[in-house]
Amino acid sequence: PDVDAFRQLVSTRVIDEVRDLVGPAARAISRTRAQIVIGVAVVVTLLCGFALAAAAVDDAKITANEAVAEAEVLEGSTIFRTLVRFPLPNGDVAIPELGVAYPRGLTPGTTMAVEYDVTDAVHVRVAGRSALTASAPLLVVIALTWALALPLARRMRRRA
Repeated sequence: PDVDAFRQLVSTRVIDEVRDLVGPAARAISRTRAQIVIGVAVVVTLLCGFALAAAAVDDAKITANEAVAEAEVLEGSTIFRTLVRFPLPNGDVAIPELGVAYPRGLTPGTTMAVEYDVTDAVHVRVAGRSALTASAPLLVVIALTWALALPLARRMRRRA
């Protein structure tokens, strides 16, 4: 009988200690969860904005020193990069390590025109495509993020 009472006393104390330790953090998160949702939406928006800005900078580099070549899409391309091979004016062959920009619809073995930066052939894009090509999917991501985040944050604020 004394052992059972002792066990119950210890387990009650442990539960009380854990509740006292975790409780304030849980209440703080509960009060700020709407702000957390908005914060995540801001981070997604910033990441998409940085991606668009980087694409625009690469496009500007290509446009400043533009050359056009016929390129072949190589085997070994992945969803994250599409490898191409194209000849340079000096006779060398370029295979940009990061692949070609705006590769949607390209399959290994096909050829297409590419535009590249003469001073640095690492910057290469499919001819006729630009940062505007990449902007539509990113703008959709931003719009969907805010379409979900704003109502969710409002609902969380009402409940708080």
